[in-house]
Amino acid sequence: MKQVHGRPMHPQTQGKIERYHRTMKNVVKLNHFYHPEELIEALEKFVDNYNNRRYHESLNNLTPADIYYGRSEQIIEKRKRIKADSIQR
Repeated sequence: MKQVHGRPMHPQTQGKIERYHRTMKNVVKLNHFYHPEELIEALEKFVDNYNNRRYHESLNNLTPADIYYGRSEQIIEKRKRIKADSIQR
């Protein structure tokens, strides 16, 4: 892995992480939190959902966890088989 730094004060070069932060901010701003623990719990739920349950269009409708753990090839092959079976019927 190679670390790449974007230009300071230039959010266009950090597009993916900026989009992630905007999505997180929009979810957090929907609720009122009266204790820091409530905010921490909400952020943990958001991160879990974002990484393990939410399908990302830019990742061929897979979750980041699927890509990270190497399950993407198996899932795509299974989808192809299901699609072929559906077309055949």
